[in-house]
Amino acid sequence: MRTRIYVPRETAAISVGADDVAIAIARYAKEHDHSIELVRNGSWGATWLEPLVEVVVGEQRIAYGNVAAGDVAGLFESGLLDGGQHDKRVGPVNEIPYLINQDRWTFWRCGLINPLSVDDFLAHQGFKAISRAFDAGPQAVIDMIKASGLRGRGGAGFPAGIKWQTVADTPGQQKYVACNADEGDSGTFSDRIMMESDPLGLVEGMMIAGFAVGASKGYIYLRSEYPLTYSVLNRAIVAARESGWLGENIQGSGFDFDIDVHLGAGSYVCGEETAMLESLEGKAGVIRYKPPLPAIEGLFGKPTVVNNVVTLSSVPNIVNLGGEKYAAYGVNRSTGTLAFQLAGNIKRGGLVEKAFGLTLRELIEDWGGGTASGRPVKAVQVGGPLGAYIPAAQLDTPMDYEAFITIGAMIGHGGIVVFDDTADMAQQARFAMEFCALESCGKCTPCRIGAVRGVEVIDRLIADENREENYELLVELCDTMENASLCAMGGMTPYPVQSVLKYFPEDFAPQKELASE
Repeated sequence: MRTRIYVPRETAAISVGADDVAIAIARYAKEHDHSIELVRNGSWGATWLEPLVEVVVGEQRIAYGNVAAGDVAGLFESGLLDGGQHDKRVGPVNEIPYLINQDRWTFWRCGLINPLSVDDFLAHQGFKAISRAFDAGPQAVIDMIKASGLRGRGGAGFPAGIKWQTVADTPGQQKYVACNADEGDSGTFSDRIMMESDPLGLVEGMMIAGFAVGASKGYIYLRSEYPLTYSVLNRAIVAARESGWLGENIQGSGFDFDIDVHLGAGSYVCGEETAMLESLEGKAGVIRYKPPLPAIEGLFGKPTVVNNVVTLSSVPNIVNLGGEKYAAYGVNRSTGTLAFQLAGNIKRGGLVEKAFGLTLRELIEDWGGGTASGRPVKAVQVGGPLGAYIPAAQLDTPMDYEAFITIGAMIGHGGIVVFDDTADMAQQARFAMEFCALESCGKCTPCRIGAVRGVEVIDRLIADENREENYELLVELCDTMENASLCAMGGMTPYPVQSVLKYFPEDFAPQKELASE
């Protein structure tokens, strides 16, 4: 009987040697006549333990963390195939506190299954939800999404049920589902982990959306910086087609739906839904004026559901378990779970899926283990490069959309980047303006010109030139960008700058405090 060994095929794991580990395991087993089945799974999200090798012993999967190719021989000699003791041994996967204390609603299959096996997916409730949807009917599915309170997980937080209802109610022979997988925010990787670890879960979520609103075609707009994801997605889609779960008359239901993957070209602003639609149509990725909303006139002028990867991947379990059960997670209007991503100066970086309501401090200290440097936290940027820098004094803020708005911040896509007390926040503010200047689509003046001028003003502040005048000019410039830009690119660039001015004035002005101004 062959012993099953799991080695992840996921971008972060591969970047630290997972492919070499897999080769070393296969080679050692062959040379020593060990009968093994090597499975390339996705990631559980415990990135700090990658490469995480697992061996099936009885009913358990025993994990070994931070395995290098050079460790393989020693692992086998220590009884790897029987879950033997070794300094790399973490223990049974179902006993790792980092994983078992999460609220795995959306990511529960990630790391568990072979992402490219339809049979493995079916064995773990795969395509159960779309079958339930066929029985319930389109409006009943939309009502489940409404009852769940599911909001867009791409950053805007717009209620998914309202968007779906609008598309369903808008007449049109052709409608689309567009999945925004242009995950460009710094410190974010939940979309990538989902697509590489449970791609068919995303496929099923898109199918359910298509069935609910009357769409027969779906597109995944994937960022070009994810080559492995591109390969995994395409292979998974082909497997779904070949097994009758995509295409015409799916499983005899009379429902037609297929999906294509479109690779972006490196534009950050294409993470905005209308710029993404322009790019999908083969045009330059430039923001569209709204209205009309994409739900009414979206891709190729047709009614279009635009949701991100995590939003759509949350749908199957909502259909399986009920919208009310999902709504029971979280707090206030922030219902359900979110995959928070810990990055930056953090000891245990990775993905943590939890219900809304826990605090930043809990995420950073309980899951992240504090800073990697061991120094105090100075600032935390939540929500990508356009998110505000949150000072250590506000780490007890609950992860709740409205609570973050109250302190002038945003949760966004759930990316959390930690900085210790050595960080120069004036340079971080400058980076925000410079990033906007580089990535602006150029359509509106406040964003196109304002960001360039913003870098210049910050440079003068740092150089101690006309400090009071430049400080006032920067405040006025931020106000103009925030209120006059066409989209969030220019409208939110002031957030990190304003937060540095408010909470870290000494980094701008070592010779003179600006906090009182």
